[in-house]
Amino acid sequence: MFFGLTIEKLLLIGVIAALIIGPERLPKYAESLARLSNRAREAMQGAKTRMRDEMGPDFDDVDWRKLDPRQYDPRRIIREALLEDTPTATMRAAGAAALATQAASDKPAVPPIFVPGKTPPFDDEAT
Repeated sequence: MFFGLTIEKLLLIGVIAALIIGPERLPKYAESLARLSNRAREAMQGAKTRMRDEMGPDFDDVDWRKLDPRQYDPRRIIREALLEDTPTATMRAAGAAALATQAASDKPAVPPIFVPGKTPPFDDEAT
């Protein structure tokens, strides 16, 4: 249910409302609640019809589950991005070129962004 409300809680709220409102005014409030729910249903149907009219025949082809924002868990996306074990070819080439340059000269070269199989340098003073 919505907002953690179960059938039992809704029934209890209804009984308490009936006791507070009283038997004289209860039919009037029940009728206004029914009118409100009918108006809400009609508004939702109208919105759905307008959307279908504006989108045209593509409305039925849309996979609405793909557009659900709940499927985009940022923790999962970051975890999958960090666990990718296949670096791109350009990063491999840059790492190999930097290692070759460093091996050929006596002075240390600028470390590449990513070198496969090697941990990146850590600066204690920077953190």
